[in-house]
Amino acid sequence: MNFRIDLHMHTNSSDGAYSAVELLHLAKEMNLNVISITDHDNVNAISEAIELGNQLDIEVIPGLELSTDIEDKEVHLLGYFIDIENEELQKYLSFFREERLYRAKRMIKKLNSLNIDINIDDVLSEANNSAIGRPHIASALLRHGFVNDYYDAFHRYLRDNGPAYERKIHISPQSALKLISDAGGLSFIAHPGHLKESVLMNLINAGVDGIEVIHPSHNDFQVKFYRGIVNQYCLLESGGSDFHGGNKGDYDNLGKYLLNEARLDAMKKMLHSKTA
Repeated sequence: MNFRIDLHMHTNSSDGAYSAVELLHLAKEMNLNVISITDHDNVNAISEAIELGNQLDIEVIPGLELSTDIEDKEVHLLGYFIDIENEELQKYLSFFREERLYRAKRMIKKLNSLNIDINIDDVLSEANNSAIGRPHIASALLRHGFVNDYYDAFHRYLRDNGPAYERKIHISPQSALKLISDAGGLSFIAHPGHLKESVLMNLINAGVDGIEVIHPSHNDFQVKFYRGIVNQYCLLESGGSDFHGGNKGDYDNLGKYLLNEARLDAMKKMLHSKTA
């Protein structure tokens, strides 16, 4: 049996469209055997997903996606097999949740100065108790008729350095790697296709465990290149669809960007060696 493995998926606990229950049923429809939910700065969906996964015969690997900053460039790190009850991790996630709220309020203030009349309650209703991000502000703008579509909201107001943009608070890569490691997890550079090689080497030297090689944004050349880096530096390989659903328009990616079972076995062996 060839296992179908997707280790990069998001729920509506961050910027995905579906609840954990809905996402697990979608995964079942796509005949996925192993998934990881990797919400941004959030682990709220994982317990429910694991419980339902056991019923549906789908292994759910607890994960998350953290934002860091290197050379003034936002870099995302994936953590897998994390202990979601880890005290330091929970402190960090609580802090980041508050920072996301403050950031949203600053962006709304900028939008208000552009004569766009939305408030934090409009955005909170879109977020539905998830960690607030730009997608929720975009959805509020769309719902209230200030933009033509979701992407228009980003193009006109919310893009990096756009008129309503506010930078996120980031932790250092070293802190993010330590957070993942101390929570018992493995760390991976997420979708590195847009990163400079110096950033890649910075993270490798900092002790990252692996690289996300399989990703919708990577072409065949990039897959081959990052696999070569993985082999050269004895790193692990991860991969997945980065599925969000909803306005992202990435439905076709689900079930298409899969990790080889041998790569997952290598991750588990590394995890075992760290805890042995």
